[in-house]
Amino acid sequence: MRIATTLAGLLFSSAVSCNALAQSYPVKPIRIIVPFAAGGPTDTHSRWAAQQLTAALGQQVIVENRGGAGGVIGTEAVAKAVPDGYTLLGGNPGPLTIARSVREKLGYDGIRDFAPITLIARSASCMCAHPSVPARGVKDFIAIAKASPGKINYATPGVGTVGHFAIENFAAVAGIKMTMVPYKGAALYIVDLMSGNIDYAQVQIFQARPYVRDGKMRALGVTAIARSPLLPEVPTAAEQGLKGFSSYNWNGILAPAGTPKAIINRIHAVLSKPLNDPATRKQMESIGYEVSGDGPAEFAAFIKAETEKWADVARKAGIPKI
Repeated sequence: MRIATTLAGLLFSSAVSCNALAQSYPVKPIRIIVPFAAGGPTDTHSRWAAQQLTAALGQQVIVENRGGAGGVIGTEAVAKAVPDGYTLLGGNPGPLTIARSVREKLGYDGIRDFAPITLIARSASCMCAHPSVPARGVKDFIAIAKASPGKINYATPGVGTVGHFAIENFAAVAGIKMTMVPYKGAALYIVDLMSGNIDYAQVQIFQARPYVRDGKMRALGVTAIARSPLLPEVPTAAEQGLKGFSSYNWNGILAPAGTPKAIINRIHAVLSKPLNDPATRKQMESIGYEVSGDGPAEFAAFIKAETEKWADVARKAGIPKI
C-alpha cells in the first residue's frame, strides 16, 4: 500500500510539474531555425508558424535562416540544441528524410534526434515538359523515354534534394532512364525549361500554372493523389497508369529530441488551431498547398515512412553516397 501510494504521489507530482511547465513556457524568445535561404516554402511556412506562436505565447518567435549543404547545417544545429523548447526547426524532407540516403557522414538522425510537433502543409508538383517534347501526357512521355534511354534530360534543384528524389522515384516506377542536370534552385531551371534547354522538370503547381496556361511549358500530369484545383484539367500520374504514385514536398515544425512533451503539446495546440480554421486552409489551398495539422505522433509516423520510401528509391536508382 505504501509503495502504491508513493508511486501515485510521484505520478501526480510529475503531472503537476508538466502542467506547470507548459503554463509558464515560454519565458524568453524562441528561435525557429530554417535550414535554407529566405523566400522558399520552408521559410514561408516557418514565418507563418512564428507569427502564430508570437501572438499566442506572448514571446517573440524569431526565424533564423541557416542554409548550407542542402539543409543539413541548419538541421544539425537544431538536433544538437538544448531540448528546452526555445530552439525549433522548420522541417523539410531533404535534410530530414533523404540526407541519410545520400551522405556517408551525417551528424544527426532524422528520426532519433527530433521531436516532431506538427506537419503544416504539403505540396505536389506539376510534371512539366518543354512544348517541343512530343508528349501530351505521362504515358506518351514514358514511351518516348523508353525509346531513347538517357536522351531526355531533367532538372533538379540539386543532388539529394526532394526534387531530385521525386523524379528518380518517377523514373523507377515508370521504368525509364533520363539524364539529370542539377541546378541551384527552381527559378533557374524553370527559365531553362521554357527556353528548351531542359526537356523535363517537376515544378510546384502554383509556380507552373501561369506558364502552362501561356503554353510556355506543357503539363503532363500532377504528382498529387487527387487533381489540383489550380490545374483541374491536368490528370494525376496515378490516373494515367502509375497506380499508387504520388510525390510531395512538405514543411513542418520540430524540436530537438528530449524536449518536454508538455511543451511539444502546447506548440502543437497553438498551431493546429489556425490550421483547422477554414479561412487559413482556403488561403493556403489557393496557392497549391494541402493543409495538414497532423500532431506529434502522426507526424513522427509520416517522417519514418518517408525516410524508408526515399531509402528504397536511392537503392533502386543506385544513387551513390557522398
